[in-house]
Amino acid sequence: MIEHLKNDDIINKLGGRFKLTALIQRRWVQLMQGARPMVETQGLTDMEVVVKEIAEGKIEAVNLGDDYLDQQSES
Repeated sequence: MIEHLKNDDIINKLGGRFKLTALIQRRWVQLMQGARPMVETQGLTDMEVVVKEIAEGKIEAVNLGDDYLDQQSES
């Protein structure tokens, strides 16, 4: 299990489980599409990399809902 997800600090930092889940999903897709990780990745899975990036403040949730709607309307 990913250590950062064992307590609610990261959830509270982002403002809720939904925002955390949306941010993890969005960043995970970016990594799968070739984005460079912003933390040391040696021995970590993609999911662990994403959670580590969030925990270290490398990425944050900013207007996830609005951005998602904008992407959907462009399709």
